[in-house]
Amino acid sequence: MFSGIIEEFATVVAIEHDRENIDFTLTCSFTNELSIDQSVAHNGVCLTVVKIDGNNYVVTAMKETLDRTNLGLLKVGDKVNVERSMIMNGRLDGHIVQGHVDQTATCINMEDADGSTYFTFDYPENREMALHGYFTVDKGSVTVNGVSLTVCNPTSHSFQVAIIPYTLEHTNFQDIKIGSVVNLEFDILGKYIARLNELKQK
Repeated sequence: MFSGIIEEFATVVAIEHDRENIDFTLTCSFTNELSIDQSVAHNGVCLTVVKIDGNNYVVTAMKETLDRTNLGLLKVGDKVNVERSMIMNGRLDGHIVQGHVDQTATCINMEDADGSTYFTFDYPENREMALHGYFTVDKGSVTVNGVSLTVCNPTSHSFQVAIIPYTLEHTNFQDIKIGSVVNLEFDILGKYIARLNELKQK
């Protein structure tokens, strides 16, 4: 379980393909605090640490993960937002994030907001998915590349988020431009409500 409050970004230092899996080697400031089998969110994707070598650590993404996320687009040198799992006695500063990415979206617009930046993201419209809670609501929560954010101006296939300078500086939002592909995790509470509503109608 995560909160969507990014600790920092890790840097990809190596990528190795193993059949349909990809092993990513990354480095970050807290590598020496990690342990084998620990869960770390990478661009919002919960991955297990499988190897630690000095300042580097390795995680493996399987085909299902690669099909649903932007991890397969990563290159050596790319920055990845990372967050370790929540400590149960800590504050939930973002929102409840599972680290289970639902799909990707594409950045279609960026606007200056007098100090902050509005990013607009578009994703395929799918009524069936929406009925299962895969949608955004105004002032609701959404996770973009692992970052817990508040939704503005949602439509059936797009939404905006406002990124303050601190977030821009400390996450890989600094590298997002028009055409960039990001990971989305919709709010789990919305999914449960949608499922409950579906069961009531049966």
